[in-house]
Amino acid sequence: MSLAAMRKVLVLGGTGFLGQAVCEEITGRTGGAGPRLAVPTRQAQRGRRVQYLPTVDVRPGDVNDDAFLRAVVAGSDAVVNLVGRLHGSDAAFQATHVDLPRRVDAACRDTGVRRIVHVSALGASADGPSRYLRSKAAGEAVLAASGRDVTVLRPAVVFGPGDHFIHLFAGLQRWLPVVPLAGAGSRMQPVWVGDVAAAVATALDRRDTIGRTYELAGPRVYTLADLVRCAGRWSGHPRPVFGLPAPLARLQALAMECLPGEPLISRDNVASLSVDTVATGGAPGLPDLGIDATALEAVAPLQLARRDGVARLEPWRRGAGR
Repeated sequence: MSLAAMRKVLVLGGTGFLGQAVCEEITGRTGGAGPRLAVPTRQAQRGRRVQYLPTVDVRPGDVNDDAFLRAVVAGSDAVVNLVGRLHGSDAAFQATHVDLPRRVDAACRDTGVRRIVHVSALGASADGPSRYLRSKAAGEAVLAASGRDVTVLRPAVVFGPGDHFIHLFAGLQRWLPVVPLAGAGSRMQPVWVGDVAAAVATALDRRDTIGRTYELAGPRVYTLADLVRCAGRWSGHPRPVFGLPAPLARLQALAMECLPGEPLISRDNVASLSVDTVATGGAPGLPDLGIDATALEAVAPLQLARRDGVARLEPWRRGAGR
């Protein structure tokens, strides 16, 4: 069934950074005449991000409640699972990355829904160095064994408006005199949020993607230190960046874990940075979905530039010697 022929698509995680882009992509691609998008959320205010799209129905409720999950899955032509987490305990990663896909599969089985598009992570591996990567791989394995019509998308680090990556490092350099960086030499291939959203919509639209795993990565590989320097330069607040040795990186992460709220970096994040987040070339990617990868340099400088009139042009003027 093509995307245009679908009547309802359930988007789990639809109020988040990627979820908003996915809802906008599907709505724009179908001209508002495509499927209704059911977007569950536990926090009504988060639903405001997408509720004004003409095809979106925000459904208040908790997807960790099996009865509610079964109710929102019922009547869907497809389920898109975007739910993920970067921090947490073993139990938290298990609940989000493994148990939720298992419960989605059960709800689909109970309601007769076959089609699932599941967003995992580039580098997911059963023997990965972090709980994040291992739990992502375990979630993929659950759906691979489900017998459903599953497409798995593995994006690299995703950048875009309001992301917690490029924008985070730009914001830090506004206030920090120097940036002590864990995993400075880790290689990454960041991917534009709009390209990932397009990949989700294309996977829904094409049955030949069923049973396949796609690696979604941008056109260029950087080190993390390179990316942090770019964020500082493009935002007008370049700062010296120096890499931390592994023991100091873990100590820094431990200290941040002890602070209130979600940590900027955890020891599990540091473990993830011990492996490169780049496409392997052993799986299909964005070109196989008909998508030309967007370069970081094509979008991020304009997003990060200061918007206070012509002052936002000062970093570029200085670079040009004017």
